[in-house]
Amino acid sequence: MEKVYVTMKNAGIFNVVVGIVMAIAGVAAAVGGAFMIVHGAKLLKRKSEIMF
Repeated sequence: MEKVYVTMKNAGIFNVVVGIVMAIAGVAAAVGGAFMIVHGAKLLKRKSEIMF
């Protein structure tokens, strides 16, 4: 069970980092970057709400 939380944390951090890089890369990628930042942050915030 702990492995799932570690995986979710890593995925959330990766989404935020890639989102920032995409937003910096260009105007067209800014929209995709913004979505990745938002969804990565939501994943990190709500990881404790997931029940198995």
